[in-house]
Amino acid sequence: MKFTVYHESRIGKRRNNEDRLGYCYSREALLMVVADGMGGHYYGEIAAHIAVQTLTETFNREAKPKLSDPFMFLRQGFNHAHKAILDFADMQRLADSPRTTCVGCVVQGNVAYWAHSGDSRLYMLRKGKVMTRTKDHSRVQALVDQGVISEQQMPEHADRNKIYGCLGGQQAPEITYSRKTPLEAGDVLILCTDGLWSGVSGDLLANSVRNTPLARAIPALLDTAEGKERSYTDNLSALGVRWEDTYIDASSVISTKSMNRNTVTTKMDEFGRNPDHKTDLSDEEIERTIGEINAAINKSFPFAHSR
Repeated sequence: MKFTVYHESRIGKRRNNEDRLGYCYSREALLMVVADGMGGHYYGEIAAHIAVQTLTETFNREAKPKLSDPFMFLRQGFNHAHKAILDFADMQRLADSPRTTCVGCVVQGNVAYWAHSGDSRLYMLRKGKVMTRTKDHSRVQALVDQGVISEQQMPEHADRNKIYGCLGGQQAPEITYSRKTPLEAGDVLILCTDGLWSGVSGDLLANSVRNTPLARAIPALLDTAEGKERSYTDNLSALGVRWEDTYIDASSVISTKSMNRNTVTTKMDEFGRNPDHKTDLSDEEIERTIGEINAAINKSFPFAHSR
């Protein structure tokens, strides 16, 4: 595999950043995950963190060096994350479970497989065009499907925050899976939260990354979304991968050809340790919360390895 990757998360005009991103790769497989927490106080960010950590830990254990069934991996990972969030709420005796949207994508054998719950999105871009994107589990997406509103009206609609798909909560998660999607050299996958896609169009996303390195294009897109004059600016996050990117500086390209079969590289911030994810918790509270997150994940999925 050969690809370039860039990710960035911003707090917007919120008190805390409840978005979480992570990716990891073995010699023959790549996983990307983005989650957008909901739930008030700091519990939304915990739900998002549990989702990303559960999927990356499962990938670390199962990608040896590839996954036997990427769709099954995504299904089990999403459901284990859902259960771990419920276990966390039970252990903390919370009156209501925190929740998170989530989108995850696996690439192996030059084929992409993805799944999502909620309104965190994946865009598949080719030659400056949107080939496909995930369809939100939301009230406004239903209104678009019914022809009541246009897609351009979604970001400012009064019902934009009514999400019916998520991990956590008392209902089984609504999860939608893609088809197997072959990738061509130069294709770009963008996983993002609604803070980004509500501020930029799919066409702008596609045009911005067509001939520009992701390390320049994604910050510029975040600037555009963050700078729009809106009544709110949510947390905004994006994780982008360009597949077999060969026309930019080779030093930024990740090649897995020489990796050991049983090695996995993971990029994910430890809870409470990223300055972009502002939190009001003290160091002592952060350490205690990390232990609680790991305990919830291990209870839900006993073979998970805590960090």
